[in-house]
Amino acid sequence: MFEAVVFYLFGAVLLISGLAVITARNPVHGALFLVLAFFTAAALWLLLQAEFLAIALVVVYVGAVMVLFLFVVMMLDINFERVREGFWRNLPLALVVGGVMVWEMITILAFRIWGVEPKQLPAGYSNTKELGRILYTDYAYAFEVAAVILLVAIIAAISLTLRRRKDSRYQNPAEQVRVRSRDRVRLVSMPSEKD
Repeated sequence: MFEAVVFYLFGAVLLISGLAVITARNPVHGALFLVLAFFTAAALWLLLQAEFLAIALVVVYVGAVMVLFLFVVMMLDINFERVREGFWRNLPLALVVGGVMVWEMITILAFRIWGVEPKQLPAGYSNTKELGRILYTDYAYAFEVAAVILLVAIIAAISLTLRRRKDSRYQNPAEQVRVRSRDRVRLVSMPSEKD
């Protein structure tokens, strides 16, 4: 009974924070609501006894993805008024995608309630060990492809932030390495002053 109450409480917080993410006018506030949504989803994973997924959600998404998102928002200086102009044009597609996701969730919950009972796991079963075994045997190729895609995304994010701006000072490391002392230091002979 207590676990069900906690589940529905966390579920309500997750829904409210998810709605706040898409309705927030400030992108930084939206990112902070997304952090709340990730933490709440991690708490739900813990209730489902999937500890590894909960910790991975916090470490990967809150610790890395959200920092990267805030970094990009701050560095790119995006005009969010222009981004919001297409909201009503994209709303029908968003409603269709949201409707499909709601239908999938209802189907999963209905199957769990009226469907087949889940199999009982043996004592000492570790979902982390099983996840690692499946990930590095059956899905090793897909795991490597995902790693390459993430590497490309990191390089793209870095290249987006390294654009030259007219109002910022820029140092060229190649020119600094090629410099010689006679280019930087000039000895001037001056007569001494007499009192």
